[in-house]
Amino acid sequence: MANKKSKANKKKAAAADNALNGTASTRDQATGSGSNSPPPKSPSPNQDNSSHLPSPEPEDLITRAEKIKEQGNVSFKAGRYGEAIDLYTKAIELNPAEPAYLTNRAASYMALKKFRPALEDCQHAATLQVTAPSPKTLLRLGRCQLALGSSAAALSTIRAILTIEPNNTVAIQLRDKVQVLEGHIRNLDAARKRKNWGLARLALDKCLQSVEGEGAEVPTEWRTWRVELELAKGNWDAANAEANDALRLCPNSPDILAIRGLVLFLSGKLPQASQHVNSALRLDPGHEAARRLRIRVKDVERLKEEGNVSFKAGQYEDAISKYSEALDRIGEDEQEGNGGQIRATLLSNRATTLLKLERHEEALVDTDASLTIAPTSFKALRTRARLHLHLENYDASIADFKSAIQNVSGEGSDADIRALRAELKKAEAALKRSKTKDYYKILGIARDCSEPEIKKAYRRESLKHHPDKGGDEEKFKLVSEAYAVLSDPRRRERYDMGEDEDGMNDGGGMGGMGGMGGMSQADLAELFAQFHGGGGFGGFGGRSRGSHSHGFSF
Repeated sequence: MANKKSKANKKKAAAADNALNGTASTRDQATGSGSNSPPPKSPSPNQDNSSHLPSPEPEDLITRAEKIKEQGNVSFKAGRYGEAIDLYTKAIELNPAEPAYLTNRAASYMALKKFRPALEDCQHAATLQVTAPSPKTLLRLGRCQLALGSSAAALSTIRAILTIEPNNTVAIQLRDKVQVLEGHIRNLDAARKRKNWGLARLALDKCLQSVEGEGAEVPTEWRTWRVELELAKGNWDAANAEANDALRLCPNSPDILAIRGLVLFLSGKLPQASQHVNSALRLDPGHEAARRLRIRVKDVERLKEEGNVSFKAGQYEDAISKYSEALDRIGEDEQEGNGGQIRATLLSNRATTLLKLERHEEALVDTDASLTIAPTSFKALRTRARLHLHLENYDASIADFKSAIQNVSGEGSDADIRALRAELKKAEAALKRSKTKDYYKILGIARDCSEPEIKKAYRRESLKHHPDKGGDEEKFKLVSEAYAVLSDPRRRERYDMGEDEDGMNDGGGMGGMGGMGGMSQADLAELFAQFHGGGGFGGFGGRSRGSHSHGFSF
């Protein structure tokens, strides 16, 4: 049993030696013989002879390097890879021309899944192997290249191995893995060209599995692809998370800083976007994507602010012009989530401005486009609810007000919630009125009209529908009823809130003040003068010739 264990231990030691590519003493190779000379004596602690000590001979450095390398081998076999790296590094410092030390250190890095420094060591070792790089060095190099996602470089390295050793099984297996990765990359490129984002993400996940199975670092380019695919799908939270993760792992990558800046820009965080773009350009002043993005961010930030200033000043046409110009600079590229949150915000702003100008249909187009990008924006929902109310689409208005209230918590305040609930109640009242009597519509006036406008409308509609002038008696009654309610501020408020109002006051007739819905005697005189060709109103209490009793006293 002891013999079996001894043999097994010997096999493990031999395998570790093979992994490390251990060599015979480089000193023996250089000098042709060993050295049995005793080590030099240490100087007395009280005597400083450093200035008189001769420089170590080359053979001594080589010997010391070889001993330290052997210590590194012991640490490697014991699984103490960090310690092994430190020892191999010391050996390399003493004898930088020995490629075995570099390949041994590369093996230690690879054991810790640190493929980038391992790659650099293998490349350096290959340059030191003057005649030709050894297959073992090339295999480690190929593994590092695969782990780092460099499939083309890995295939080139593997071809070099198979030229030397056509039947190298490990190289053939490695080639198969690289070819699978290349197939996934081709699928990814094809899906991106077709804008099939779901298939592209699936192909990218396969690429990541291919290299992560080797404990790899994800290539920087692949990290930017992950962000870009989430943007294209409109997954803002996922895009933001991917960008943050990439930046944490690669804080000094101009590419990562630029893509993170793009995510911030499309999310409407313009100052932060500028900071990231500027950081990218400090690292790489010629970075083209960062330069283009910096110009876009500055233009949009300026135009958005100018549009807001014009809106607050009541210069609505100018505001629309500024918002439109900013929207042109943002664009609606599908690969950028159709313009993102910043586009949705500016569309909502322009819609609000168009509403002020009573360009309702145009405003509705903008709110629909805004909500396609950002379906939970309470401001866009609120604007669209108001538009639907103006257009008498009451059910749609009520639905949008309810959605706005549900989504207000993230953006708005308690005051916004209270205001939305009040507007919702008015929309519900308007729906109720639309199924019975709409006094505003009867008088042909807007819901936010003033008292003089109500009075003017009543005069107009009364003249139009008075039976003595050939009008419709029932319509005339409705006009009088509408005026009785809307001319009384308290009754109008109750009516606007959906309470039942039948157009009659407590005193009977048509709303008090002489039985004419609140009109003064001067108003009545003017009205009757128009009825009778300017000849006064014939006195109260009697009846005009041919007239009928409609709540008036002629």
